[in-house]
Amino acid sequence: MSVVADWRRELAKTFSGADEPPQWPRQFANGTDEGYFGPGSAVWAVHGSMATIVGGIRALLVQSLHPGALAGVYDFSAYREDVLGRLARTIRWIFTVTYGDTTAAREGCRRVLRLHERVHGWYTDANGVLCSYSANDPHLLRWVHLAFTDAFLSAELAYGRPIPGGPDAYVAEWAVAAELMGVPDPPRSAAQLQRQLATYDGELAAGERVEEVVSLLKHPPLPPSQRLGYRILFAAAVATLGPRYRQLLGLKLPAPGPVPLPVRTAARAVLRVVRFGLGPRSPSEEAARRRIARVQAGHSQGTP
Repeated sequence: MSVVADWRRELAKTFSGADEPPQWPRQFANGTDEGYFGPGSAVWAVHGSMATIVGGIRALLVQSLHPGALAGVYDFSAYREDVLGRLARTIRWIFTVTYGDTTAAREGCRRVLRLHERVHGWYTDANGVLCSYSANDPHLLRWVHLAFTDAFLSAELAYGRPIPGGPDAYVAEWAVAAELMGVPDPPRSAAQLQRQLATYDGELAAGERVEEVVSLLKHPPLPPSQRLGYRILFAAAVATLGPRYRQLLGLKLPAPGPVPLPVRTAARAVLRVVRFGLGPRSPSEEAARRRIARVQAGHSQGTP
């Protein structure tokens, strides 16, 4: 087998968490409606972009800054032993809501909420007070949604392409995912997103657990062929963070001295290489397009 084929197989394994291509993307060809989103939507534009890799790194970094959200991951997740598996499960949820029909999207969210039912315990907040937490607490679910949305939006604006309808369209469309996860009144504009994020400022904290997450995200268990590219993408994620987040995470802008590195150019080059390796469209999007075409054809023929 050629070197390129080996590399592509390794790359696919990194995102799927398995040696063989997963079968679940094919299920998006099934269903009875077009789903919550579709071709031309801001959500498809952002989630179909390679910049989501940078956004995913940024989201995990920022989400770790809330002690309550981190406690659930730390106490109940095997993220330290199975980083790629956890990544694959997160990708599956994102793609199910993005590309599945409405039934699949709702069931995907219900499944996550059911898994969350056992995730509860205690954590020490930013002021040193012992607090209880539950993974299905709407306040913590909102934080996760806000950090995710801000991360993917920031990455796309920095390293991707123009978003149909602009940032407001993406925030408004992805609010559907928040509602399916039980988050009341999610933001529907970029300005609302920033205002809601600001309400959590006093709850964020650094600490040993955050340091552990940062270390793991800096050096995940990747094959040698992907490590240099990942280091560039990690730097790209850090470059999108504001000063307060960087300070809490103990991160600095990448620079060999007083001059910042040209992170944007390097990151875009790496993302183009990853796109070449994975192909122009994900299997999930291809399957969703087939479902949508079938549903639309049925409508045009008068089929209920």
